[in-house]
Amino acid sequence: MSTKPSPTVGGLIREWRTRRRMSQLDLALEAEISQRHLSFVESGRATPSRDMVLHLAERLEVPLRARNRILLAAGYAPGFTERRLDDPALGQAMAAVEQVLKGHEPFPAIAVDRHWNLVKANRAIAPFLQAVAEPALLEPPVNVLRLSLHPGGLAPRIVNLVAWRDHLLERLRRLNETVADAGLATLEHELRGYPAPARERPERPQPDGPLVAVPLKLKIGENVLSLISTITVFGTPLDISLSELAIESFFPADACSGEILRALAAGWTNGTAS
Repeated sequence: MSTKPSPTVGGLIREWRTRRRMSQLDLALEAEISQRHLSFVESGRATPSRDMVLHLAERLEVPLRARNRILLAAGYAPGFTERRLDDPALGQAMAAVEQVLKGHEPFPAIAVDRHWNLVKANRAIAPFLQAVAEPALLEPPVNVLRLSLHPGGLAPRIVNLVAWRDHLLERLRRLNETVADAGLATLEHELRGYPAPARERPERPQPDGPLVAVPLKLKIGENVLSLISTITVFGTPLDISLSELAIESFFPADACSGEILRALAAGWTNGTAS
């Protein structure tokens, strides 16, 4: 029975360079080293120092989790910790996440991990969760992409499901291309297997002007919320879990949606909403 050989440091660097669509010359110039030296590292004829491994990984924008793997392949100890998000050492960072989520109310915002599993959410996300028909989708860990596109999730309530599905699948494809995560690849395969809706007619520009981003148009009761979103990440994390945490903040795409969200928020203080 044959065993798969362990990856070499040179092979991993070459793999990430190829993934970033960089030639050896491109990376050598970016890292300010000779192409000959880089060629020797990739072929195994030269063993890079720990600092050189980290330098090349930085130039290639390799995720911290993968940088540890490259360090191990080179014979060095991992350089980045991976703590649980409830670890006291991450207390200040997670308090910042809480502040961002709460500060975004009355508009929805969520924090997700590297596989888009829900970590935290503000109160404005409640109408989204109440619209889910399949209870199993709300059992931890709640995957927000699965929740969006599953037939028992939000999919039946998304008015522009074709456009939103295309947007999420393309986002997931680009993300997996960037980080090379097997879990994301499995998730993408699963989501693409869900029943695809009929193609919609191209959307006409709204009276206020053309669309500037793909909105999420979600039917809540008798209303349709139109939302656009932004993604926020920590700028200089040294912990793997923190580097993989992202906050998605939703904003009303029109004045009517803003009014609906503010009205829903008013129910929190009146005791009519949780």
